[in-house]
Amino acid sequence: MDGTNDSTQGNFILLGFSDHPHLERILFVVILIAYLLTLMGNTTIILVSRLDPHLHTPMYFFLTHLSFLDLSFTTSSIPQLLYNLNGHDKTISYTGCAIQLFLFLGLGGVECLLLAVMAYDRFVAVCKPLHYLVIMNPHLCMGLMSLAWGCGVANSLIMSPMTLWLPRCGYCKVDHFLCEMPALIRMACVNTAAIEGIAFILAVGIVLSPLVFILISYGYIVRAVLSIQSSSGRHKVFNTCGSHLTVFSLFYGNIIYMYMQPGTSSSKDQGKFLTLFYNIVTPLLNPMIYTFRNKEVKGALRRLVLGNLSLRKRL
Repeated sequence: MDGTNDSTQGNFILLGFSDHPHLERILFVVILIAYLLTLMGNTTIILVSRLDPHLHTPMYFFLTHLSFLDLSFTTSSIPQLLYNLNGHDKTISYTGCAIQLFLFLGLGGVECLLLAVMAYDRFVAVCKPLHYLVIMNPHLCMGLMSLAWGCGVANSLIMSPMTLWLPRCGYCKVDHFLCEMPALIRMACVNTAAIEGIAFILAVGIVLSPLVFILISYGYIVRAVLSIQSSSGRHKVFNTCGSHLTVFSLFYGNIIYMYMQPGTSSSKDQGKFLTLFYNIVTPLLNPMIYTFRNKEVKGALRRLVLGNLSLRKRL
């Protein structure tokens, strides 16, 4: 096959964990359960945030988008992974691979920027509480979300075609369980220094810049919290910001490793498990973190459940 045009022909073979058949069977059960719990948890967050009037605030507007991102991100790859783990067929079409790569890069980029927006929301809530609703008005919230989505999609529109069009000289085996950028770059039969350089530059804007912004925002938040005299006031702020800080730590601990090392410099096996953690564990934990650590969400769930029970009794 001609190496110059093989990128648009045939199917890809996702090797995944095929070297460990016993591990595949265990992973299938674990991932299926985790995926179903992820769907249930994030759907619950979205429904509670929309149905309870007490949660119609900027914070929960952004949290709804985070849950939607987690649902979309997980669904873009996990069903294909479950299909491959459950049988001998490990193939994915070129179109399917392209869609998977586009969604992986696009949704991942949006989430990086969304976490920065959520950090700014917490900064305004803690440092400028009297002006919070004025500053975080609906127009600004929509504008920030549109910016996050626009930048994430633009990043994916640049990197996805560049990655897919790399000559592979007939090689179609992807040493991963999804069409992820580092795995596809490793398949290339040409020097990939240029595309790795472009990926790094874009990562500075999509990954590192939001990270720096979040750290600065929380620096101001910590300084503001330390000036609060009331212990109950401090506890309330830490309780509210702690959820976001935990989610931020889980997300960035994985995304920096995967995104900032796009080529052969990253370990293949380690990269697989980190991607699996990022794809299923983080979206699974996010709704749990916001439910168990947040009194407002627990209160909203309680009101909805009690409201449904009382409605059934009347009927």
